[in-house]
Amino acid sequence: MVTKRVVGIGALAVMAAGYACGGGNTPPQGNDTAPGAGRTAKTATLETGANVLQSTAPVTEISMYLDGFHAAKDDPAMQMESHHYCDQVNEEFAQCVLYDGNTADARLHGIEYIISERLYATLAADEKAYWHPHNYEILSGTLRMPGLPDVAEKEALKTKINSYGKTWHVWMTGMYGQAPDALPIGPAHLAWSFNADGEAKPEMIADRDKRMGLDTAAARDHRKDLVALARPQGGVAAMAGQFPGAKPPLPGVQDNGDTATHPVPRVVMGAPKRQ
Repeated sequence: MVTKRVVGIGALAVMAAGYACGGGNTPPQGNDTAPGAGRTAKTATLETGANVLQSTAPVTEISMYLDGFHAAKDDPAMQMESHHYCDQVNEEFAQCVLYDGNTADARLHGIEYIISERLYATLAADEKAYWHPHNYEILSGTLRMPGLPDVAEKEALKTKINSYGKTWHVWMTGMYGQAPDALPIGPAHLAWSFNADGEAKPEMIADRDKRMGLDTAAARDHRKDLVALARPQGGVAAMAGQFPGAKPPLPGVQDNGDTATHPVPRVVMGAPKRQ
């Protein structure tokens, strides 16, 4: 059995217990959940019994909450806010479940895996088209850990400089300015990071900041010294030219020239195999 570390981000999670647990609340988009009959007393009773008798060990390992933005790699107009609840498995790998809000009725709309720069370097060339870079998200101040004091948030995100994420959105909810699908229908969409000012809709970021009591500009200023740690990353230019309002890159956000990151993987439905 692997014993998880109790330092670094784990220690920050403990320290954060004395602070607000999430900033402002964000209900699921449209203030609705999935269609269906209401929960019955029988269901609630069975759930209570299951909570007593069954283990939920993987879920209890989730200890980090991050809020940020994605675009679908195959459709730059498909922009969404995601609330990440993550398990830091070890120093170089985290796994996250993504929701369209941070309240009890939020809808699970995706997953993300986060790996270190070292692990990314071990990937095959054609695999790298699935993994987006994180430096802009951190240095721009748009990736936040709501509820943490600024010092703790910065220390936690410092460990994610030069990291990469592989994200699939499976339910089209949380998209800014678009009505959510009532159910998770259709194929999954590979999500990508924003990598320059003007790519993400400014009103989407402003809406998040107002709703959750955050200040993206202040966070950016607070993280300026992290620029010295940033190295060129694959995928920064993977969606270049698809955002008409994109500004010049921020200091510390630079593409490494790897064009293997540019293809757009898609989930498609194939014909059934013949027996």
